[in-house]
Amino acid sequence: MRTLRGEDADFRAAVEATGRKKMIMAGLWTEVCLAFPALDMLNEGYEVYPVVDAVGGVSPVTHQTAITRMVQAGAHPITSLALGCELMRNWARSDADLYRVIINDYFHRKRRIGDATGDLFRQ
Repeated sequence: MRTLRGEDADFRAAVEATGRKKMIMAGLWTEVCLAFPALDMLNEGYEVYPVVDAVGGVSPVTHQTAITRMVQAGAHPITSLALGCELMRNWARSDADLYRVIINDYFHRKRRIGDATGDLFRQ
């Protein structure tokens, strides 16, 4: 992996120090910043969860192709909304209201985009 084989020794050391094998990942460009390290991490035995709406490609085709490539290699794509809810697990938690603030902002922004485009979940 580019980031784990020595291109960034500090990052490699930090990842390995956690002892964890599940990685939640995002990046600037899907087809480069996310796909390359995700594919390398999958190859090294990590479980990779790319947050597909927290990254973008230079075009819809390159974005989707990179996601498809990661999935074919064994990645488990997830959205930011699903990730947050999965991490929350139980809305009875004492800190649930903190996530509600984030999720309400997410839907507020999505509605504004939908009002402007006519499509609430336009890609």
